[in-house]
Amino acid sequence: MTLVIEAEPVPLAADADGVYRVAGTRVTLDTLVAAYQEGGTPEEMVDQYPSLKLDHIYAVIGYYLRHREQVASYLARRAAMAAEVRSASEKAWPPHGIRDRLMARRISGGQ
Repeated sequence: MTLVIEAEPVPLAADADGVYRVAGTRVTLDTLVAAYQEGGTPEEMVDQYPSLKLDHIYAVIGYYLRHREQVASYLARRAAMAAEVRSASEKAWPPHGIRDRLMARRISGGQ
């Protein structure tokens, strides 16, 4: 039997918002990279995210290891976008005093 070596595509796909997810799942590239950087093994990740296949996790981690700069740039852009969204949300709905506002609403019988 002959061993056939061939390139296989990385199981990552960008969604409509440009967020890379493991193909066929809702698990993001961000999630797997963070888990890997925190010392998680692919076997632990598949336990934590049952929708993932072990070979897909290894393929994505391999991609990350071969393209660290590009992935780091992507993750930095994602973090900046998240910070902008968080800032806009906090301006629209200030988090300070939220408990007091909710308790006042509850006492007044408002929804």
